[in-house]
Amino acid sequence: MYVVVIGGGNVGYYLTRELLQAGHEVVMIERDPNRARQISDELGSMVIPADGCEGKYQEEAGMRRADVIAAVTGDDEDNLVACQVAKMHFNVPRAIARINNPKNEELFRKLAIDDTVSATKMILGVIEHEIPVHELLHLTELEGGDVQIVEAYLDENSPVLGQTVREVQLPADTSVAVIIRSGRAIVVKPDTRLTEGDRILVVTSAEREDDLRTLFIGS
Repeated sequence: MYVVVIGGGNVGYYLTRELLQAGHEVVMIERDPNRARQISDELGSMVIPADGCEGKYQEEAGMRRADVIAAVTGDDEDNLVACQVAKMHFNVPRAIARINNPKNEELFRKLAIDDTVSATKMILGVIEHEIPVHELLHLTELEGGDVQIVEAYLDENSPVLGQTVREVQLPADTSVAVIIRSGRAIVVKPDTRLTEGDRILVVTSAEREDDLRTLFIGS
């Protein structure tokens, strides 16, 4: 696989190193010439000392034959522009962008970036999963973010306590996938009764979040 990496910070450096060790062909574009030279010397990979947002340097990096572009600079705007240039001008099949501000994720998806990686969101997800919270926890997104898997924690004030799955008035396009009880996943049946401490994994559409929060958590 041929990969073009934009950005030679720590993320770009270690990503390039791992890709090379896995046998992939990698070219990096790094704006700082001194950093570019250092990475080239250490990794033995081609590093172009230029602005990865500019088409002429992406052309020089062989973007026309790239399978993947990974834009992993510390600037969300640069990552977005680099991916857009690669997708629109060079028809790269897959564009992956690092996101530093999680609020930008929706914009990136709307602009057809195939995958986004947010370290902030990942760490937040780990923290939320370890600490019981009275909100919905987003586990993953499917189909470009239109379908989500979320987790709801049922505390003593949950409106659905004591109801069976059949009795719960779920929003449209929503289904209960798994119930985690006492640390174990249990098979969901229509007559399964919901109890305090249950963690409910729900498959739903993106616009149903408020409805689910009201249903499982309460107002």
